[in-house]
Amino acid sequence: MNYREVTTTGEYLARLDTGADWRAEIEALAAEVDADAAWFAAMGAVQDAELWFYDQDSCEYQSMTFDEPLEVASCVGNVAYLDGERFAHTHAVLSRPSGQALAGHLDSGTVWAGEVYLRAFEDELDREYDETTELDLWL
Repeated sequence: MNYREVTTTGEYLARLDTGADWRAEIEALAAEVDADAAWFAAMGAVQDAELWFYDQDSCEYQSMTFDEPLEVASCVGNVAYLDGERFAHTHAVLSRPSGQALAGHLDSGTVWAGEVYLRAFEDELDREYDETTELDLWL
């Protein structure tokens, strides 16, 4: 297990802009408040979404695209550096009007309405390639 103590530098609430990309808005918030590492929770709705599922056998992401309005019932993630850029690692549970849930790594989604709580950390987090999982994980 790899762990460390973190010191928070600020807590922020933000409303995401309608029509913007969900993940890009979180990354922009992190940049605006100069958060090189953070944890966030969010909720709202998207007009469309692309979710990824990581296949552990093939060690590849499988993309699922939804071109329909969806509720963001739950969204959590963290901000860290990946290849020298801030990256919002975002997981979400989305729901259809029927209540059917869709979940996975939220790669993109067009914001209809969104609210985010972001807790920034003092020290930056970096991601590095892990040979076992073939994922970019925290150092």
